[in-house]
Amino acid sequence: MKRNVCVRTGGRLVLVAGVLVTAMLSSEAMARQCGAASWYGEKFAGKRTASGVRFNPNDMVAAHRSLPFGSRVRVTDRRTGRSVSVKIVDRGPYARGRVIDMSKAAARKLGFLRRGVTRVCITR
Repeated sequence: MKRNVCVRTGGRLVLVAGVLVTAMLSSEAMARQCGAASWYGEKFAGKRTASGVRFNPNDMVAAHRSLPFGSRVRVTDRRTGRSVSVKIVDRGPYARGRVIDMSKAAARKLGFLRRGVTRVCITR
């Protein structure tokens, strides 16, 4: 009977250790994330974002699925090498394969307004 208690306790410790390792790996992985970026603009101007601020397409802001609101990230266009710093104020993107939705101003600075989508890497 005592042996079963030890096994259960050991199992819980392994589970806790596994959760901690997973959390560490996911934060390291987010140090750099690459994928597709898109932009959104006037259609959402003045509407509240998920963080509560009103969206302004002329601000250097972006939407990300999991980064904390208010965090700043550097987004680099893999094709041109241009990069910009944006503040995370919203959630998204919801299109498959995309990692970030940027404001029109940020997309303009990166140079992908006409294309609509580009390949980027995000660093914290």
